[in-house]
Amino acid sequence: MTTTTTEPATEAGDPAAPAARRKRGGGGGLGGYLLVRFLLIFPTIFILVTTVFFLMRSTGDPITAALGGRLPADQLAQRISEAGYDRPLLSQYWDYLGGILRGDFGTTISDRTPVTDVLKTFGAATLELSVYALIVAFIVGIPLGMVAAYFRDRTPDALLRVFAILCYATPVFFAGLLLKLVFSVWLDWLPVAGRASTGAEIQMQRLDSPTNIAIIDALRTGDGEVVGDVLQHAVLPAIALGLLTAGVFLRLVRTNVIGTLGTGYVEAARSRGVSESRLLRKHAYRPALIPIITVIGLQIALLLVGAVLTETTFEWKGLGFQLAEYLQARDFVAVQGIVALLAVIVAVTNFIVDVIAALIDPRVRY
Repeated sequence: MTTTTTEPATEAGDPAAPAARRKRGGGGGLGGYLLVRFLLIFPTIFILVTTVFFLMRSTGDPITAALGGRLPADQLAQRISEAGYDRPLLSQYWDYLGGILRGDFGTTISDRTPVTDVLKTFGAATLELSVYALIVAFIVGIPLGMVAAYFRDRTPDALLRVFAILCYATPVFFAGLLLKLVFSVWLDWLPVAGRASTGAEIQMQRLDSPTNIAIIDALRTGDGEVVGDVLQHAVLPAIALGLLTAGVFLRLVRTNVIGTLGTGYVEAARSRGVSESRLLRKHAYRPALIPIITVIGLQIALLLVGAVLTETTFEWKGLGFQLAEYLQARDFVAVQGIVALLAVIVAVTNFIVDVIAALIDPRVRY
């Protein structure tokens, strides 16, 4: 008599079955997902830095691009030789990558400043403006998106959809000029440009080790007038840049709230007599925020692109403003350094967003 041993079959209704299958398949773990997303940071930065390097070199060496026609030929050749731009292109490329790994992005050609100093000085200003713009986008986009979903296919919804289209279709520099015209020239409520008035800047520069983040330095002075001055200067740039993203958030929240309101559990709550306003606040609001989190990484890249025009329009001296200045001066060394930093910011931000999304919604891990 032969005895056969069989493993007990996992019942179809066993909640451990999907987890067991995922474990055998080797996927679905949070740690593995985050590791893959983290490792993707490095090829992303490498590709962007490499692309920028060779695009900048496609027009010739940076010394000739920046100083050609302003120096005699012999002095120009000497500067090119001293900077090493007469060597083979691949040799320059490997030296450039090595310098980045050491934290050395080179020295600007136009003002002979280490690029790392430029990044430290002006990067804080761009970070500050991006945070302000995100706050505006959340305050405007999310509540209005919920209102549009509540009044679906009615007049308020139609008006808000038009508003959203205008927000992300209007060039940010045009929005900035329009805001300046209305609130600075006609109404004289807010400053035209800059990050602070001259007196406030002098007080902040007197601080030991200023952070170059205006609101933090203003708070450190302990002077309420300085804090108010800094906030007044931030209003118009933040609105101009924030509305660009607010329009995207509005449409996204509206679409997802409408989709959530049609799900089975919401219909069950509705059949029990729960009001529409309560359904919106308690049942449809939080699920609709998950897509917002997943697209924040893409919006950060959009904000950094918009910061170039916003900072130029409002003379907000950040990386965008300096990038425009260096492009005009054809200082490609500075441009490479700034773009490399922006690539790092975008890649790291996308990783952080992926982490948050995976913690909130386990479905994104698979």
